[in-house]
Amino acid sequence: MMAKKERFLFGLWNKESGLSGMLVLLFIMHFVAIPFFGSYPHFMVWLNIFWMLFLFAGIFSLSKHKKQALLISIIPILFVVIQCIDYFNRNIIILFADLFLSIAVMALLIIMVLKKVLEPGPVTTYRIIGSVVVYMLLVHFWCTLYLFLFRHIEGSFNLVESKFEINSDQASFMYFSYITMSSTGYGEIVPLHPLARSLVQIEVLTGVLYPVILIGRLVSDANFSIQKNKIKFNQSYLNQNKHENNQFN
Repeated sequence: MMAKKERFLFGLWNKESGLSGMLVLLFIMHFVAIPFFGSYPHFMVWLNIFWMLFLFAGIFSLSKHKKQALLISIIPILFVVIQCIDYFNRNIIILFADLFLSIAVMALLIIMVLKKVLEPGPVTTYRIIGSVVVYMLLVHFWCTLYLFLFRHIEGSFNLVESKFEINSDQASFMYFSYITMSSTGYGEIVPLHPLARSLVQIEVLTGVLYPVILIGRLVSDANFSIQKNKIKFNQSYLNQNKHENNQFN
């Protein structure tokens, strides 16, 4: 098991420096793979397979014991099964099961990265990078919801027609999710359905509150670490003086 954990995907989860690797992978996915290759279904299938393997590596790396890892693994396994069923036999039950499990998988990935970012220890550059990774995963989370609404509720969004063939629906809503999360908004994509508008409002709120809450938590952890180190230093200094006084006496 230890040999496996030194491999590429396991190494990203086991080492704090792996958070920078996650950032690079997400950067490639969000700003290169999806915008330029999102219109190729086979490419997206392989991309999803990679992220499933990445998720499984995280589950087995961060779980306290094998039984816990196996229980958590039920979520991505069910997701893969539903995806396969949906490919051959699409119906309303499978449709909503797919949505529910897609949300569950994304939430699981976000929670695991947050666990790495907020684990005990000093606040490092890698943890700041990890907080950016969580931000990008949240963008992907909302993109998944928007894409579902667009595909299954006619007229839920109004999109400006693109003249470029490489553009895909996922690329459009990934872009939309980023500008919504950052409260920018350029108007090419307009939410029209009440549910779509509610989701957009919640994402804007998330984009505003997330940096404030996370930065506050990281600063709190940093201050706690500094105070703890001061106490240890003072205690060590007092013990050393006491030892010297005893020797002198």
